[in-house]
Amino acid sequence: MNSKRTILVIEDDKYISHFIDISLSKENYDVLIAETATEGLFLFSSSRPDIVLLDLGLPDRDGADLLRELRAFSDAPVLIVSARGQEKEKIAALDIGANDYITKPFHMGELMARIRVAERFLQKSGADTGATTFSCDWLTVDYEKRRVLVDDCEIHLTPTEYKTLLLLIANRGKVLTHNYIIRQIWGYEGGDSKSVRVFMANLRRKLEKDTAHPRFILTEVGVGYRFADE
Repeated sequence: MNSKRTILVIEDDKYISHFIDISLSKENYDVLIAETATEGLFLFSSSRPDIVLLDLGLPDRDGADLLRELRAFSDAPVLIVSARGQEKEKIAALDIGANDYITKPFHMGELMARIRVAERFLQKSGADTGATTFSCDWLTVDYEKRRVLVDDCEIHLTPTEYKTLLLLIANRGKVLTHNYIIRQIWGYEGGDSKSVRVFMANLRRKLEKDTAHPRFILTEVGVGYRFADE
């Protein structure tokens, strides 16, 4: 069970917010409900919730604008829960700082799973960042020696591949869009997503035992990539 995390739900549909409230309360979360962006910003500033569930179609303001404002002063996980299911809208929300995107209608089991991912992201963010190694199954990364091992055998990564792997690991469990990866690794905007896919395929071949069923680098189709968080 969680240690009584607080989740702020910014949603103008009372039926949906009530359903989420009941479901999360049963799982021992403290739930705050806001029906407008203005109320959501007030509750966020006054209560400092651990996680935010944010609808984009709010009556007083677009949820994307609210997300931009939240990201100006907080890194708290924000999960978009919206009926806007187009790929470009998902990418736009993730690019401006959303941790995840759930399209309505949704199953509560899926939402709970995404919230647990956000909780693990919080735990990693609050953990000691002085770790010298990362290990998961057959993959080990030695940060001090800049060595990457698969089944205890060192493999060669180019400097860019190594930097990309560190970026993915640091954000494990979070969807990183093609644009975000390009910006962080190559330092410019609006690169070619096809080039990113080729690059990730090469990285997968070095790390994964079965590239058709990857263990570490997971594809979010049309959006980007997520490093497995467990």
